[in-house]
Amino acid sequence: MGDREPQALIHDLRHAGKYLGVIFERLRTMNIFKNISLFKLLLYLIAFHSFCVGISLIVLPFEILSWFGFTVDPYRFFSTQGGVFHVVLSIAYILAACKPLEERSLIIFIIIAKWIAFFFLGFYFLFSEMVPVIAISAISDGVMGLLVMMFFQELFTTEEVVD
Repeated sequence: MGDREPQALIHDLRHAGKYLGVIFERLRTMNIFKNISLFKLLLYLIAFHSFCVGISLIVLPFEILSWFGFTVDPYRFFSTQGGVFHVVLSIAYILAACKPLEERSLIIFIIIAKWIAFFFLGFYFLFSEMVPVIAISAISDGVMGLLVMMFFQELFTTEEVVD
């Protein structure tokens, strides 16, 4: 992966972006993004994901964390701090999932958090360390942010909500 030219990588990302656009437009016409129950499920799954990542960062030994690109920190401060941060975010996701139509600000916060994570991880992968798990994390955060944004656009710009 590290041997690829940046232009080839950018070309592949543009190609993937086109296909994702077609997929999301098809889903939008099927009214999937107006389904409040599906939106709640997505938010709970995002919360579960963040909680699991957080607990893993706190409790996993460095022998395992090193598989994911972490360097040895004898004090474990940064991995523990990152873990606590993920657990706190999971609480915000759960609060938003309980009553998403009443928690507009939390939904906006989730979208911003996921997009910041996407861009940070993407740039870190491209310009610092090409560790595969960083690319996977960037893509997954980007997809989660995009899905939440799609639901947000449909649920907060139309009157018709499916239960």
